[in-house]
Parts: sequence; structure tokens; C-alpha cells
Amino acid sequence: MRISVIGTGYLGAVHAAGMAELGFEVVGVDLDATKVDSLNRAKMPFYEPDFEPLLEKHVGSRLRFTTDMAEIADADVHFICVGTPQRKNSLAADLTHVDSAVDAMIPFLKDGSLVVGKSTVPVGTAERLAERIEVATPESVSVELAWNPEFLREGFAVEDTLHPDRLVLGVNGDNAESVLREVYARAIADQTPVVVTDLPTAELVKVAANSFLATKISFINAMAEICDVTGADVTALADAIGHDERIGRKFLNAGVGFGGGCLPKDLRAFSARAAELGAGQSVAFLHEMDAINLRRREHVVNLVREHLGALHGRRVAVLGAAFKPNSDDVRDSPALSIAGQLHLAGAQVSVYDPKAMANAAAIFPTLRYAESASAAITGAEAVLHLTEWPEFRELDPVTAGELVATRLVIDGRNLLDRDAYRAAGWTYVGLGRP
Repeated sequence: MRISVIGTGYLGAVHAAGMAELGFEVVGVDLDATKVDSLNRAKMPFYEPDFEPLLEKHVGSRLRFTTDMAEIADADVHFICVGTPQRKNSLAADLTHVDSAVDAMIPFLKDGSLVVGKSTVPVGTAERLAERIEVATPESVSVELAWNPEFLREGFAVEDTLHPDRLVLGVNGDNAESVLREVYARAIADQTPVVVTDLPTAELVKVAANSFLATKISFINAMAEICDVTGADVTALADAIGHDERIGRKFLNAGVGFGGGCLPKDLRAFSARAAELGAGQSVAFLHEMDAINLRRREHVVNLVREHLGALHGRRVAVLGAAFKPNSDDVRDSPALSIAGQLHLAGAQVSVYDPKAMANAAAIFPTLRYAESASAAITGAEAVLHLTEWPEFRELDPVTAGELVATRLVIDGRNLLDRDAYRAAGWTYVGLGRP
């Protein structure tokens, strides 16, 4: 079986390498010639642990990348992995790349081939695309469409591709299910749960899952706001309610909130699509979840202002730029958003992140970027811990205290050793912690 992957961004490139690792002949297609060249040289266009070894292992043998859509003609299964960003001036998803990918594929689809969507799309998209393919292909060419949503966690994408925690197969017939079971035979043999469903349900699974996670994160951040005004400790609160097996402890870490290219965008697109379908009131609470999340960023800026007064000229170190550790992704990053707000308020902001410096500088070129955490905090009047990189948690508060101008740390992730910092003479400020 031969496989094509349309779109070689974060999702597509990892999926293509993963399919090669599973033993398939794979061609990845992308419009970006620079990205294609990089991938064909087994060089990562983004940071993701364990991804580059897969490229090095398979590029030139089972795996190749191209800008020529005609090279998918021999493939049996075609995965659509293009981006669905938020529209400008709208909450809805922009499906331009999905539609363009399908239109470009159609002339090269052979009889019996299967098109599989993995991109996160509004419910109803798959049915529309299936009709589009049916109308545009000759009567002698029969093509099926299925939807197989992705559940990749940045930083664990290779693991999630090769060993998924579940497989959702949205299909209209037995043939598509049979083909996808062959594609994922190894994972299924490893007892990965398989949910076979219709197309609309498969489309809803990803946005429903992300909306639930966003709600859980936003809930504990709302509790942090209550803890701030009552003197309670949100960390102990999360531990206590997390022991309830109906709730669980995961995703109950209060802090500066979520970011990245999925949760915020999917939350808003889901709300927009529900409104289009006349069911907006059913998910109206998601607007408040989004507002709580954004409010956490403003809260950290206000904490800096409370401790330093007017921000003009004050020296602030920001530890973190990526939206999460083990990634160089700065899309909708709380850390970078806070750094930018402080800068716009007149502060002298020095940023350090182990992997995301180049991407951060592309968005906020006017910020100062340090070569190390130590360089970033030297002379700082406030240190902000905003991305959970292990090296930030491992900073020695005594040594760090000798570098700063003022021993003030705002722990935007509630993960630093509060007692150790206070013992070293720091003013430690957590979020929702007394």
C-alpha cells in the first residue's frame, strides 16, 4: 500500500514519517519548496522530539517529499493534513487550504483510492468534500472519503502517531474501514481502542475533546481567581478534587492558561460553527472559557505592575516563549503574549526559551532575546516563569538571586519550589497560591 500526505506542517510531516516507520511507501506534498527541501535533507523545519531520527531513517528509502501533486497518482490512501487556521476578523475556521488541497488532488485520484481527512474541520465539511470529489471525478473513478481526526500532543507527536491512545474512524462504508484498519494494523494489534463512526461524529470528536480540555483548564484558573481573593491555595484544591476519579488530576494545573495552534482556535471555531447551525446556546459557556484563559495573561501583567509600579524602563525577565515545553511553537503563546504586553507598557523585557527563540523573534522582533536563562535574569527586577521547561525548574534560587537586581519571581505555572525560593530571600508570587 502506498500513502500520500497532503500538507507537511506539524501534523503532516510527523504523520508521513510515522507512516514510513509503519512500513508504507510515503510521499509528502507541500507548496513550500523550502520546507520540502529541508525535509528531503532530513532536517526538521520545526522542533519536535524524536522526529528527526525518523526522517533520517526513512528519507530516501520509504519517504520522500515533493511540491508536485502529480506524484500522488500511484498512492492508494491520501491523508489531508493541511492547516485550518482561524479566519481573519472571524471566529470560524478558514478552510481555504482544505478545499485547495482536495481540488488539487482530484485529477490524480485513481479508481478505488481512499481520501482521509485528518485536519480539524467544522462538522459538515467531510460530507461537503465527499460531494465535491464525487462531482469532479469521472464515473469510472470511484473514490471514498473518510475522516480520521488526529490527537497529537506537541512534544509527544511521534509517540502519539505510532502508539495512539485511540483511533477514530469516520467512514461511510466497509471498504474505508477495512483500509484504515490495515493502515493502523500495528496499533490495533497493540490493543489501541478503535471507535468506528459516521463522518459528522468523527469531525466533532477532536473539537469536543479540545473544548473539554479547555474547559477543565479554564475551570481551575477560575478557581485560582477565587483563591487569590480568599487566601486559599489552588494547588492543594486541585490535588483534593483530583482524587475524585470522576474528575481526575490531569489538566488541573492553574497558571497562565492554554495556547498553541489548536485549543484556542478549535474552541472559537466550534462556537462559530454551532452558531451557524442554530445551536450556539448549547456551547455558549465556551466563550467564558476563552475569556477566563485570556484574563490570566492580563493578570500576570497586573501582578508585575503591582510589585514594580509603573512599568516604563523596568527590567523584566521572561522565562519561556513557546506555548508549552518540548516545542518551538509560539502560536497564541501565553508567555509571548505577556512579554509583548509588558514591552508595550514600556518595560525592558528580556526573553529566553530553549527552542522557540527564532519563532518568537519573528513575531516580536523588538523584544530582547537572551542566550541563556542566566543572561535573561541578570539585572532583572522581576523574573516571570511562563513555560514549563525543566531547566527553569532546575534553576538554583541562591545562584539566581545573585544575578537579579530584585529577588521577585512570578511563577506563572506554579511549578517552582516556593519554599526554596523564599528561603533564598525571594518574593515568590504564585497564581492562586497564598
